[in-house]
Amino acid sequence: MTQSADSQARSRPQPELKRVMGPGLLLLFIVGDILGTGVYALTGNIAGEIGGAAWAPILVAFVVATITAFSYLELVTKYPGASGAALYTHKAFGIHFVTFLVTFAVLSSGLTSASTAASAVASNFARGFGLEPDTTTVTVIAVVFIGILAAINIRGVTEGLAFNVVLTSIELTGLLIVILVGFWAAFQGQADFSQTMVFETSEDKGIFLALTAVTSLAFFSFVGFEDSVNMVEETKNPSRDFPRVMLFGLGLTGVIYILVSIFTVAVVPIGVLGESTTPLLDMVRIGAPNIPIDTIYPFLTIFAVANTALINMLMASRLLYGMARQGVLPDFLGHVLHGRRTPWSSIVFTTLLAMGLIVVINNLLESGTASALGGTTALLLLGVFTVVNIAAIILRKDTAPTHDYFHAPKVLPWLGAITCAYLIGPWAQDPIEYQIAVVLIGIGLVLWIINFLYDRLFLGRKVRFEHPEDLARMEDEPADRDPHRGA
Repeated sequence: MTQSADSQARSRPQPELKRVMGPGLLLLFIVGDILGTGVYALTGNIAGEIGGAAWAPILVAFVVATITAFSYLELVTKYPGASGAALYTHKAFGIHFVTFLVTFAVLSSGLTSASTAASAVASNFARGFGLEPDTTTVTVIAVVFIGILAAINIRGVTEGLAFNVVLTSIELTGLLIVILVGFWAAFQGQADFSQTMVFETSEDKGIFLALTAVTSLAFFSFVGFEDSVNMVEETKNPSRDFPRVMLFGLGLTGVIYILVSIFTVAVVPIGVLGESTTPLLDMVRIGAPNIPIDTIYPFLTIFAVANTALINMLMASRLLYGMARQGVLPDFLGHVLHGRRTPWSSIVFTTLLAMGLIVVINNLLESGTASALGGTTALLLLGVFTVVNIAAIILRKDTAPTHDYFHAPKVLPWLGAITCAYLIGPWAQDPIEYQIAVVLIGIGLVLWIINFLYDRLFLGRKVRFEHPEDLARMEDEPADRDPHRGA
């Protein structure tokens, strides 16, 4: 697309998105987006790092997430556009390269989150069919699963609200089963709640530093609430509904997560839990050995976690496609399949990156793959959240919006920026997580530099990343808006 055609496209009036989401559907979207891979895959890792008091880092992570949620609520009601972090960063700093870094960090977090989910799906699939979930088996199944998601993605999937309701119900069902089994085990005298007050850390770490490190990992369980701001243009009354619904949704998931962690630790020995790749399945099997629910639980987990992987791969491919359409990344990533009108080149690229992550991390670590990839997701989003909190502080000087919007307590964006920045530090992160994040962001930078040089030296044009609102909209809309794009 030429610059003149691009300008004409932007000036052409576009219809507004249909406002169909009331408080109920918005709540289901937020809860469904938060629930998923984190609690299903990482409960064992958290317990293995901190001991029986696995609820403590989850509680701290909940507080940090809620503080940042207040900044998102102020910004989304003040600037009700479907762009999320890209829009807030661009408005606060006005530097295209910073906006690109934040956007690509969000994209990378989607890839690491999907890879974490794929590993969890593979482990539960193997256990469900009686296979040994060794490294090779999990790697092969996870790579095949990512390939299946790519095929669905290329065919063209519209994630409807009804589909989200179904998958959210499956996710909630799986977690409620764990809570009910926990109560059953407690009444049968098979739960040792004294274990939930035991802090066990490595010798070179005190309780505070250990709690800090595990909080960063536990934070992965709460990511997803930030995605809901992309639905603001489809919410009937965002200024009224978003604050109460997002905070209630976070609170609900926080209560569920803490109950799940307490019952899981009380029922499953810490040594077993710390080594498990299917912690909630082990809890169900041990807590209710005479009830055959454990035969279907792996498949409940697969459906619940698969939702996380599919949504993140859809998001990553559309975001990459949108960046190519904006002229920020090479043009070949914006190619669209003629028949299906799906962004096939960006789907293939993101699929290969996700597969590469699974294979490389499995071979490097041989265990703890979900922990490393989940921690990288948290690391990337903690960086984004730090920027968003700072943006909320800067944009308080902007008095242009005249409509009513949510005002977060003045101190919270400062606390959010400090706490999120603190959790990015080396005292809270494993070195492998920095390495994965650097490689992913490095790939984005290489693509950006190649495209920048090609545009400047051969085409004599400037990068067109000037409208993050358009970028986010292209992420949410079908990839068939540009008839000039093709395979």
